[in-house]
Amino acid sequence: MTAASVRRWAAPIVLGVVALAIWQAFVVGAGIKPYLLPSPTAIVEQLLLVVPLVWSAALATGMNVLVGLVVGAVAAILAAIVAARSRMADTLLSPTAAALSVMPIVALAPALNTMFGTTSTTPRRVVVSVVVFAPVFVNTLRGLRQVQPVHRDLLKAYAATPRQITRTVTIPGALPYLFTGLRIASSTAVIAAIVAEYFGGLQNGLGSRITSAASNSAYARAWAFVLGAILLGLVFYLATLALERAVARRQGG
Repeated sequence: MTAASVRRWAAPIVLGVVALAIWQAFVVGAGIKPYLLPSPTAIVEQLLLVVPLVWSAALATGMNVLVGLVVGAVAAILAAIVAARSRMADTLLSPTAAALSVMPIVALAPALNTMFGTTSTTPRRVVVSVVVFAPVFVNTLRGLRQVQPVHRDLLKAYAATPRQITRTVTIPGALPYLFTGLRIASSTAVIAAIVAEYFGGLQNGLGSRITSAASNSAYARAWAFVLGAILLGLVFYLATLALERAVARRQGG
């Protein structure tokens, strides 16, 4: 690793360690009750005790996130392509994306649980898909519209087909915008899946475990599941970032 890479990774690690030390000192020094704010050491102790539960809950939530993220992203990309080609479609799809972006999960999740049943994972995956749709659609549509007319006209002058224009100019220009939307969506998808688990349904995800632990006054254990949710969000974000870099290297080659 280069010195720049070490500095880039070391800075957030050092900041995190300092923040945890301040948190521990504040809780112990001020005598904060565990139901208000558990100490980091108490949270780690509980995490070590419930690692299998955190792992199984993260897998359940992660699968809902993955399915919802893929479905929502694919639907958003297809819709953006249609909207970029048709002004009428854009007039219909853009307000729809705006409406979906402000749809409250707390209202959508219970309604979907009633529709699909509390033993189905479909409601949570639909919630994730809805949340993912807007950022991916907006950013992809913006990227598809970034192609300069002079570039398109130049390719037409060389008798390039519409497919060739799309492959050589439109798609490469839109990819950075697409991945910006995916990075945003990858984080919000995890949040949406966990929030959706608060409103009934299968009790196998991180959101359900957090609610159950908090209701039983096991506050340090609830924070241990929160830590699992944070790690899950980082996994999806870093996976999206790795995919973006892989695609960028391939395009550059």
